[in-house]
Amino acid sequence: MSAGLVILGILVLLALRVPIAFAILGPCVTYMAVTDQSTGLSLRTAAQEVNSFPLLAVPLFVLVGVTANHTGIAERIFAFAQVLFGRVRGSLGYVNIGVSVGFSWMSGAALADVAGLGKMEVPAMVRRGYPRRFALGLSAASSLISPIMPPSIPAIVYASVAAVSTAALFAAAVVPAFLVAGGLVLAVFLWSRDKPHLAGRRATRGEVSAATVRVIGPLGAPVILLGGILGGLFTPTEAAAVGAAYVMVLGFCYRELSLRTLWRIAVETATAAASIAIILAASGLLGWILARERVPQDVASFLLGLTDSPVVFLLLVNLVLILIGMVLEPVAALVITVPVLLPIAVQFGVDPVHFGVIAILNLMLGLLTPPIGGVLFVLGSATRSPMHEVFRGTAPFLIPLVLVLVLLTVAPDLVLFLPDHLGL
Repeated sequence: MSAGLVILGILVLLALRVPIAFAILGPCVTYMAVTDQSTGLSLRTAAQEVNSFPLLAVPLFVLVGVTANHTGIAERIFAFAQVLFGRVRGSLGYVNIGVSVGFSWMSGAALADVAGLGKMEVPAMVRRGYPRRFALGLSAASSLISPIMPPSIPAIVYASVAAVSTAALFAAAVVPAFLVAGGLVLAVFLWSRDKPHLAGRRATRGEVSAATVRVIGPLGAPVILLGGILGGLFTPTEAAAVGAAYVMVLGFCYRELSLRTLWRIAVETATAAASIAIILAASGLLGWILARERVPQDVASFLLGLTDSPVVFLLLVNLVLILIGMVLEPVAALVITVPVLLPIAVQFGVDPVHFGVIAILNLMLGLLTPPIGGVLFVLGSATRSPMHEVFRGTAPFLIPLVLVLVLLTVAPDLVLFLPDHLGL
């Protein structure tokens, strides 16, 4: 009953547009006071949640993404992708997805992707004759590749909460990220079959050479980040530091960085990292309360009474997490739900790494759905588009994303093949 009142209070505050961290903290602190728990215990519990070495990678990967946004790297990848796809019908649709794949190796967050790329991709597609809703929907959907493909910030948070290997989770997410990209590519192909007017022009040799030279530097980032982590040269935190330094050097070489730009990068990085940290702290306190009220055990008893099938359990979890992702920010949702659901998943024989990839993809889908829909609001603001147009444009792209989610749910080998092969 007490846990139910806490959750009800959080939902009410979220409905009143209270910032997520404070919407969680308010009812939790009230619970601690009513149950005669000390203020010191509340502070220690919240602080302990962010007192984690793996989480040091979060601000560093945020720094990589913010710096890439300010140094013209996204534009270089975009130009290269345009040249690469040439006269393919629906070429800018494929370019949109390809740029998101390339940028995902430096970003790690959907909001950074859609903020940096959306305001460039949507106007370019509209100028070439693509419907505005299609351009908005594809830009929103392709931004989900960033938080799935390593270096994924939600993956770092999950690995910290679930006490699993970050490197293993990164390796497990590579195939799912490419499957998401493949699902969107198929959607673009089917949509553009009867639209020959959307074919691009063939690039000249000079344009190909120039675009290739300009993109060599940015393509070195995934080699350093992924190669270093999966090859065992760096821990994810060390790779984040090396990646941040590399992108900074690129910015200076491209003459895109100045003292003013560095200040803006520092402010954006600190703001984003601090918001994640305070959400983690608040969610850690809520997790302690849920554990004290034996919510995980009650949920486990309920689910075990419903089914003994791991697949049915995961399908039920998909439904629950998508609903949670519609009203909670993904980082907060991970910290709250993983301690409750992961022990149950283990009882069903589900691998924690497989469960992590499923959980992250579920919660990312919430970024594309009302009422919160963080990606949609950021994209609408970046492109000055009305929200109803963004919502309607994004809805059709939820179909391939959900199909990929179901495929990954019923075929765990697609997730676990790479980490098993690498011995992670």
